[in-house]
Amino acid sequence: MEERPTMATEISDQAAVDPRARIAEGVRIGAFCVVGPDVTIGRGTILTSNVVILGRVTMGEFNKVYPGAVIGGEPQDLGYSGADTQVVIGDHNVIREAVTINRGSEKEEGLTTVGSHCFLMACSHVAHDCRVSDNVVIANSTLLAGHTRVQHHATLSGNIGVHQFTTIGSYSFVGGLSRVLHDVPPYMLVEGAPARPRCVNVVALQRNDFPPEYIKGLTEAHRLLFRAKVGLDHAREILRNRGKLVPPVNHLLNFTQEQQEGRHGRARERRMAA
Repeated sequence: MEERPTMATEISDQAAVDPRARIAEGVRIGAFCVVGPDVTIGRGTILTSNVVILGRVTMGEFNKVYPGAVIGGEPQDLGYSGADTQVVIGDHNVIREAVTINRGSEKEEGLTTVGSHCFLMACSHVAHDCRVSDNVVIANSTLLAGHTRVQHHATLSGNIGVHQFTTIGSYSFVGGLSRVLHDVPPYMLVEGAPARPRCVNVVALQRNDFPPEYIKGLTEAHRLLFRAKVGLDHAREILRNRGKLVPPVNHLLNFTQEQQEGRHGRARERRMAA
């Protein structure tokens, strides 16, 4: 097995790094950064300057964090009572200026996560107990409330407010200034206040090599579900008869069914027992 070349670790004399923090090789920590004792930072990660990492935080490899970001701050939840919760971040993420990522609360697993290859733009916020998957883009000043789920390859434009317990589906796109109160279906472009599905996110599907028959099936599913509003079971039957019940369409239909079984248009808020 070929050995990896050794990378030098660089920590500015003007940074405050607790000696108990676990810093891998090749990490660069700039001036005025603060790194707490329960922090683990993976190989090749860069904290440019004025970055604060608090609490129990694990960061993967080759992330780049810009000035003013605060990772691992206590959850902004009145019920939080100091439990040992954490933040886990994957590899190859870009976390821009003044991004905040709060650690989990006691209300779920005590965990906030960000996957790999994500781009969090300036002043965006990832609240306690959020789970952000891989290849997600969150633009400037977009705010994820607690317990939000963002599935892979989703894109959120700027100045969006996302309600707690909302799920943002994979390959979806949320337009700027939207108010997201309900789950965002996968593969759809949504916008508005409140945000509603407007069309299929064709650009993302083409960029990710979805075959034309998948895109055609999703376009027909969008028409039936969100324009004609024929109902989930009827839409499924029509799509089956027309040979358009391809895997992404099945995923969309299952997502919609789970959403309808939730409360207030959010699958993770299940209906209260009668």
